Amino acid sequence: MSRDIRDFVTPSCDLLALGEPNHLDPAFGHARNELFAQLVDRGFRSIALETDRVPALALDDHVREGTGDFDEAMREGIAFGRGEMASNRELITWMREYNRTRPPEERLAFHGFDAEMENMSAPSPRRYLEAAHAYLACHAGLPAPLALTDDAALDIARLTGDDERWSRTEAVLDPAESIGAAPEAQALRCLADDMLTEFHARAPQLIAATSRAAWFRAKAHLSAGIGLLRYHRQLARPAAENVRLSRMLATRDALMVENLLDIRAVEADRGPTLVFGHNVHLQLGPSHMRMRDLDLDWYGAGAILGPLVGERYGFLAGRPGGEGPLYTVTDA
Repeated sequence: MSRDIRDFVTPSCDLLALGEPNHLDPAFGHARNELFAQLVDRGFRSIALETDRVPALALDDHVREGTGDFDEAMREGIAFGRGEMASNRELITWMREYNRTRPPEERLAFHGFDAEMENMSAPSPRRYLEAAHAYLACHAGLPAPLALTDDAALDIARLTGDDERWSRTEAVLDPAESIGAAPEAQALRCLADDMLTEFHARAPQLIAATSRAAWFRAKAHLSAGIGLLRYHRQLARPAAENVRLSRMLATRDALMVENLLDIRAVEADRGPTLVFGHNVHLQLGPSHMRMRDLDLDWYGAGAILGPLVGERYGFLAGRPGGEGPLYTVTDA
C-alpha cells in the first residue's frame, strides 16, 4: 500500500473495493487477506468476492456456522476453480476461526456479488425461480395482498422446459439460437416480476414467519433468476458483435451493482463491506476490453456505484506485477 489504511477508509465509506489486474496472481489475494484483517479491527464485518451470489450462500453458512464440508463449500462457493487458491482457502479458514468465539451478530459474513453468466454460457433460470417460489409457497396460508396462481410452480417448469436449450454455447454466440426473446421467456419474466412484487408486498408477513435473513436469502434466488432472464434477453438481441458483447458485459455489471446494494442492505446494521474483484468491474471510470479483434466498452459496477452512492464507495486499483505498491488510491 502506498498510503495508510486510514487515508482511504473514511467514515462515510461502507463499500471499499479492492481491485486485481488478473485473477491468477496470488499476491493480490494475500494482500486482500491482510487488509481485511485490518479492516475487521476497524468495524468491517463482511467481504464480497467476484463469485456467483447464490452458490456463495453455502460458503457463508460454513463461515458463520461451520456447516457443510470445507472442500465442497470452497468448490461450490468460489467459481472457476478459484476455491482451490491458497489465498482463498486461507481467507475462509481465518474467517471461520474468527467466528468460532463470537456471538452471531458479530460474526464475519462471506458474500458473492457476481451473476452466473459468462461470454460462452448462461444457465436456465429455473432452479432459482423454483427456490423463490418454494419460499412463497411455504407461507401460502398467510393473507396476501397479491396472489400467484396455484399453478405457478408448474408454469415455471413448463415455461423453462429443457435447461439445456438455455445453456448451449450456440445460444450465447448466435442471437437466433437464443431463447431470450421467445414467448416462454417473456412469460417467465412476467411471472418472475409478479413474484418480486409479492416478495415486497408480503415482506412484513414473510419476515415475521421466517426471518429477515431468510427473506433476503430467498430474494437472492429470485434476483438471480430475474438476472438470467435479463441476460438471455440481451443474448437474443441482434447487433454487431462488439455491440452485443458490450451489452452482455454491461448487463452482468448492472446485476453486480444490484447484488452489492442488496448485500449492503443485509449488512447495513453490522458494518462496512470489503469488495474484491477484477479492476475492470470495480474501477470508477468506464471499462474497456479487447477480445479477439473487438473493442468492448461499457460501464462497470464501480462506475455505476460511484454516482449512485457517492463517498460510500471507494476503490483501490490493483497494479500489474513489477516494482512499487500493489495498490493505489484512484479516482478513475
